[in-house]
Amino acid sequence: MIWLTWRQFRVQAIVTGAALLVLAIYLILLGLDVRDSYDAALARCGGGAGGGTGGGGAGGGTGGACTSMTEFQDEFRLRLRLLGVLLLVAPGLLGMFWGAPLVAREYEAGTHRLVWSQSVTRRRWLAVKLLVVGLAAMAATGLAGLLLTWAAGPFDQVAGDRFDTTQFAARHIVPVAYAAFAFTLGAALGLLLRRTVPAMALTLVVFTVVQVAGPTMVRPHLVTPVETTRPMTTEAIKSLQLLGRNANIGGLRIPDAWVVSTSRLLTPDGRPIDNARYEKCLTGALGDAAVCLDALDLHVEVAYQPGDRYWTFQWLESAIFLALSALLASGALWRLRRRP
Repeated sequence: MIWLTWRQFRVQAIVTGAALLVLAIYLILLGLDVRDSYDAALARCGGGAGGGTGGGGAGGGTGGACTSMTEFQDEFRLRLRLLGVLLLVAPGLLGMFWGAPLVAREYEAGTHRLVWSQSVTRRRWLAVKLLVVGLAAMAATGLAGLLLTWAAGPFDQVAGDRFDTTQFAARHIVPVAYAAFAFTLGAALGLLLRRTVPAMALTLVVFTVVQVAGPTMVRPHLVTPVETTRPMTTEAIKSLQLLGRNANIGGLRIPDAWVVSTSRLLTPDGRPIDNARYEKCLTGALGDAAVCLDALDLHVEVAYQPGDRYWTFQWLESAIFLALSALLASGALWRLRRRP
């Protein structure tokens, strides 16, 4: 069965292996380039920029305002972002092109009848297929993820934004779990629908929904966040990405942490600021508005996940997706056994 599975799968494996080789060479060259640029920027910043855990901004330590570290991030930000998106999409593509046709193609061609008439049981036939191709999908995605993690190491250290949605999903171990889930999802849908194209389309839709809903609806609640208050000084207000209506804010940052939620702007007694006073401060330029709001002695209540919980989230999310993969595989085996 292993040899038969390999013969059926070898074209996809060779094509993916060639693409992975090209990507690996590019990531190695990119990683060396990132390290050279980081060392040069560090030297220009006096050796103190970007150290430690990253500081959550452009250069940590004494290099918070170092122009060279900002330029270093600007040089590689777009490329690393695009590579992160590629690795985020890759498991879905493997689920479409490796998982969905795995069984559906056999039904469409009628070759499953020949296999089932031999001494190999249907469950063993499917189990070997899932194991061989699934491990290949996990290995390919895992290798790409580890290479990207290494290549982006200095950049991630300086940026200090490990919980960024794209960055989190493209680093360390979670890409392996995503690949396992996407592949078994495609295989299970192919078995259920028995049509390759509909199974491929539905695999992509479901995987996309999960990848969008997970970071926003599930991940923030895996661990109870820490709650604190942050004074809204002039500098803090200037750094915000949004000063919305009804005193809502957006883009508040805490160094090396993931801000899950923030309250409205609150007065010293803990009440939301009066909209009339708030709107009055917003009539001028941003700098004037920040000074005006600072004079009101405002603060916000913040819920956040500290940076030292990063690996906790990596392991928890990986465990969830691997468990879902096991459930999908078990369901597929059960379904195949009951189908005449």
